Order: sequence, then structure tokens, then C-alpha cells
Amino acid sequence: MGNPKAFLEIHRQEAGYRPIHDRIHDFGEVEQTLNTRERKLQASRCMDCGVPFCHWACPLGNKAPEWNDALYRGEWELAYRLLNSTNPFPEFTGRICPALCEKACVLNRFNHEPTTNREDECAITEMAFQEGFIQPKTDIVRNGKKVAVIGAGPAGLAAANDLNHMGYTVTVFEKNEAAGGLLRYGIPNFKLNKAVIDRRIALLEAEGIEFRYGTEITASATVPAGAPASVLSVATLSQQYDAVIISTGTPTARDLKAPGRELKGVHFALELLSQQNRVLAGIEFSKDDRITAKGKDVLVIGGGDTGSDCIGTAHRQGCKSVTQIEIMPRPVEGPDDPQNPWPNYPRTLKTTSSHEEGCTRRWNINTLEFLGKDGRLTGVRVQEVDWEPATVPAGSPAGVPARPVMVPKGEPEIIKADLVLLAMGFLKPEHPEYPDNVFVCGDAANGASLVVRALASGLDTARKVHEYLSK
Repeated sequence: MGNPKAFLEIHRQEAGYRPIHDRIHDFGEVEQTLNTRERKLQASRCMDCGVPFCHWACPLGNKAPEWNDALYRGEWELAYRLLNSTNPFPEFTGRICPALCEKACVLNRFNHEPTTNREDECAITEMAFQEGFIQPKTDIVRNGKKVAVIGAGPAGLAAANDLNHMGYTVTVFEKNEAAGGLLRYGIPNFKLNKAVIDRRIALLEAEGIEFRYGTEITASATVPAGAPASVLSVATLSQQYDAVIISTGTPTARDLKAPGRELKGVHFALELLSQQNRVLAGIEFSKDDRITAKGKDVLVIGGGDTGSDCIGTAHRQGCKSVTQIEIMPRPVEGPDDPQNPWPNYPRTLKTTSSHEEGCTRRWNINTLEFLGKDGRLTGVRVQEVDWEPATVPAGSPAGVPARPVMVPKGEPEIIKADLVLLAMGFLKPEHPEYPDNVFVCGDAANGASLVVRALASGLDTARKVHEYLSK
């Protein structure tokens, strides 16, 4: 700890976003960066707190005090080595992680000015790439065993990277045309430029990992009759490889089976987000297949990060207006959440860069019906609701959780909309029984969660595979 008084003398300074009038006209990353001097000053604020709750809160166990101290002293390569010792891809988390570590920071409890860990780790990693501290490993000794990884999202990439460094020959199977999973096809470019993913994939390939794109793997014992040659089964791979890791994420979005769901203009959020990212990658779509918010009144159903990403994308496509509705109550405002006190992550009202660009936000709104004319969406009938305290229905068996009861309030109303985007989360996948050498990790195992948790799950699964194959 180079400056023991820094946390008292230097205030938290975030890099902030590009001006709204500038950023809504392109898909470039919205977040700015601090200069080297300011970044070192922010790193110096990491105090000698004794018990680093940041380390406790991070699913990866990142050692923020150590690499912040190295950053403050200008030892960039050391900072990266310390960071990379727990985090395989800090260039991803440094851009999109909600920073559980910062909410658990002692300074957040002290004065609500935690250290800027997320921005610091992004700066450290970018400097490491810029200065050539990150180079392909050329001394990997192969052990003669092969591992197949199904799915090139963050969990699969983390597992593949770790196992490759252990000496296993790793092949990653991906159904899409490029690697990244939701990093590439779910998160907009204005939050994560896809060149950042390409840079890391090139490094993984240089270190010996093979990627096979356009290959779909089924969970069934056999490939369905009539399936293309690119479709394989988990059972087949388990016989061809010493171990198989399933890291296919949560591909099934939660649907809304309200009347009128079939109307043209009602889409899952990822239909819009993935298509827009593909357009930016140079892929063309026909006019009939193109999903766009240009000139439309947009309604986003779902109040999470995916819904926020839809809002930002709609603005950049030239929408007329955006409304976001959420069926649950409005979160508490301010830095503290009485239901989740420090050092837990507070579930408080979150206003993203996309919200700042313009959006009507409403809570306690239930969707009743999609309205249309000549097969096209024109509006959505909604109902304001209240939530009564959680109760257990009479006669329920022991162990049944209490659930709040939704009660209609007032009269239904109609929200004008030409485009509806369903951003209500994803369903946890169900898996059949697999052979002993098949492992499941990330969202495919645990349900939809954070990228940082997917990375941690990938590393944990790599360890389990190594233990299994070392018996």
C-alpha cells in the first residue's frame, strides 16, 4: 500500500460516458477512459482494509488490493500478472461486470466511494496488450488427452483456456459462426467492441485451441434422422474425447403467452440484439427478416440488463420512443438496500447509459394482450398491479415457499407500440443423464447469471475435468 492516506484525500472518479448527442449515432463503446495519472490515483485509493471484502464478493476471487497497489506504483506488467492469476479474461469483465467487488468494498460502506476496480482492471489489461505483456504461451507440454468443449461462451472459453494450459488438446464446438456466446451475440457493441473478443480468440488459437464453428451438438444419444452432417451428439463426442464439457448457456428465452403473441412486431430481445451485432459484423439480412426500431414506438418488457441493451440499440437504430415496463415493484433508490445490506450486492434502482439516452420506465405493470391490425402490432394492453405480502396457500405441503400475490389495480390501458421486445430472462436448461466423462458448466448448469460467474464456473469445471482425468 503505497499511499495510506489516499482513500481520505482522493475522491472516486469514474471515466464516465461519451456525450449522449454523440454516442447515440454509432455503436462505438460508450465508456471513456482516464489518463494514466488519474488511473494511478484511483488505484491508490485501495486501502489496507485488513479484510478485503472485494476478494470475498468476487466469484473469481480477484485480488484487487494487490493489483491496485501494483498499478498505483506503475508496475503494469505485475498488475496484469496478479489480475490474470485469477481472471482469465479481464478485458471482458473490465467492461461489462457489475463489479460485485466494488459494492463490497470497505470504502463503499465508509462513504459510498468504493475503488474503481472494474475500470482499473480494464486499464491494466489494455496496457498489457498494448505493451506486449500478453503473448501466446509456447511452452505448453501436451499430455496426450483430448477434451471437447461445447459452446464458446465465457464459461466454455475459460474452461478451454485453463485445460489447454494444463496440456490437454482442446477442441471447442460452436453452433454460431464465431466465438463469444452472449458476449458476441447478446451484448451490444457499445458496451463491448467485438474486436476485443477477436483479439482474445486469436490468442487462444495461437496457443493451440481448435475452434469448429457452425457445428451443433445435440444432448440426445443419437443425432435425429435427417439432421445435417454438422450436427453431432454428446454421446458421440464422449466416445471420441477423454472428456466433454457442455457450456451452451441458456438458449431458451422466457416467453410471454399473451393473446396476440403471434403478431408481427413482437420479438425476443436477443432476436434484435444478435441480429444487430451480426449486421455490424457485415452480415446482410433481407428487408423482411430485418428487425429494426427505426421510426417506431418501442416497448421493452423486462427491467434487467438485457432490456437496457434493447433500449440503447433502439436509440441507435432511430426509434421514435422507448418505454420499458417491469412487472415487479420499483427498486429502492440510493446506495443502500435494507434487504441486502453491505457487503452484499444492493438491489437498488439501476440507471444505465442506455436509460440516460431517453426512456419512459414503469414498474408494477402486467402485460395482458398484444393488439394489432392486419397481422401487425399496434399496441399492448397492460394493467397496473399491486403486490400483497408473501403467503403460503392453505393446505400446502411443508417446504413450499411463500410467494407474493399480484393484485390488479385500476383500469387496463393501452401502450402504443410498433415493436415489442421481450427481455424477461432465460429458462434454466434441463439435461438428460450423461456419461461420467461429460461435465456441465456456466449458465447451462446454473441458469442465467453474470459473465464473471460463468468464468468462475468454467475454471471450476476445468479443475474437475483435470481431477477426473488424473485418476
